[in-house]
Amino acid sequence: MLHRMALRVLPSLSLAVTEEAVRKKKRIVMFVPGLIAFGIYRLAKHLVPIAEPLVLLAVSALVAMVTAVLAYRVGRTATWSEIMRDDGVRLLSWLVGWIGAVYGIQLSLLVLTLLWIMSYSYLQHPDGPAMMAIIISSTSVARDAFEIGHVRRLAEMGRPFLTFPDGTSLRMLLQHKTRQLGLWVLAGLGLGMLAAFPGTLIADVQGAALAQLLAVTVLGGGLALCAYFGGLYPSTPWVETLRRTAPGELVKYWWWPGMAFAATYYLVAMGVLLFVLRQSTITTDSALAMGAIVTAIMSLYGFYLGDRRHVEDEQAPQLSSGMLRCPFVMGILGKTVGSTDTPGELTLGKTGMKG
Repeated sequence: MLHRMALRVLPSLSLAVTEEAVRKKKRIVMFVPGLIAFGIYRLAKHLVPIAEPLVLLAVSALVAMVTAVLAYRVGRTATWSEIMRDDGVRLLSWLVGWIGAVYGIQLSLLVLTLLWIMSYSYLQHPDGPAMMAIIISSTSVARDAFEIGHVRRLAEMGRPFLTFPDGTSLRMLLQHKTRQLGLWVLAGLGLGMLAAFPGTLIADVQGAALAQLLAVTVLGGGLALCAYFGGLYPSTPWVETLRRTAPGELVKYWWWPGMAFAATYYLVAMGVLLFVLRQSTITTDSALAMGAIVTAIMSLYGFYLGDRRHVEDEQAPQLSSGMLRCPFVMGILGKTVGSTDTPGELTLGKTGMKG
């Protein structure tokens, strides 16, 4: 789900996909696949054993793959021949495989686990959760694929983007800043294990899982915030940056994407145990492993987002004078060039997180 965070945290991407005209079109793009997914669910329940978790996830993945391609084309506003020629097989394969299949499965597991925590288990009452899993995953995939297509369209038109949300920049970061990332990931592994212990104090299965979820959410979100500072201001200790940042900005980023995605990843991991591996409970060992993995991922992603934001802030002033006369670029720079609220007080983001 790193692409989702990048589309909202990085100013150039966020501004591109939250323009009012884009948001209006996106609502339609999300609504239509939802209706189609409902019809597919009604048909699939008569053709395949939808009460089997692996079958449900396979159906959800297939629907999401088709949705991703079609929504991307709407955002791209180009013919199939142009898309194949300009975007290439690698990008389209990533779109179908990652934004479609993998992301669709993750979202389905997220829905099933949330319902399980609320004592509405898919394994006991398959129809309702299965329907919601397919519909919600397809609409979310449609939204993100459309936004990615729109970003790709603007890039083809000449609008500068220093980061494309396909993971290429993350792979480059892993190669060039291994030591810094390693320290943050180790911190995530250690803190994440602590999230297992609140659940050991509660006998109820759902209650224990909820306690572990809350612990991972708080720890993972906080660590992502600190790692973000580490990437955003590499020459300044993150503790110092934390102290100087406006409290409102801290809470905003701690909540989203920090806590929001820490909770999301943990719910997906729980879904794998409950519905793929068919474990009846979340054991302490499982909670230890899940907490460690999720907080490590959040620290990695937090540092990455901070590093890419740092790159944008460094590179934006170096654009040519001709490019600076472009209204699009001036709009971006007006939002991204660093500013302070009060002397000695920093702000994290200069863009609204809409859409």
